[in-house]
Amino acid sequence: MNKDELVKEVAKKSNVSQKDTASIISSTLEVIQKAVSKGTKVTLVGFGTFEQRKRAARTGRNPQTGAALKIPAKKVPAFSAGKKFKELVK
Repeated sequence: MNKDELVKEVAKKSNVSQKDTASIISSTLEVIQKAVSKGTKVTLVGFGTFEQRKRAARTGRNPQTGAALKIPAKKVPAFSAGKKFKELVK
């Protein structure tokens, strides 16, 4: 499912116009992205948690030459599914 399909489904379920629904979904995603980028954990009970995780520095290999590379530490976004979500997927 892509964003347009999500907008159509949510608009149909909530009896709100697709334009308003698209705006609400975009705003929601933007708020989640900003919060996680600042290091704030966003928890949606029953759905899951969005958070920032630190990835440690490590040594990798260039696949073409086999030479060792230093891969720097960085922060990455992560999502952990909530209990209800996990039970639905089973």
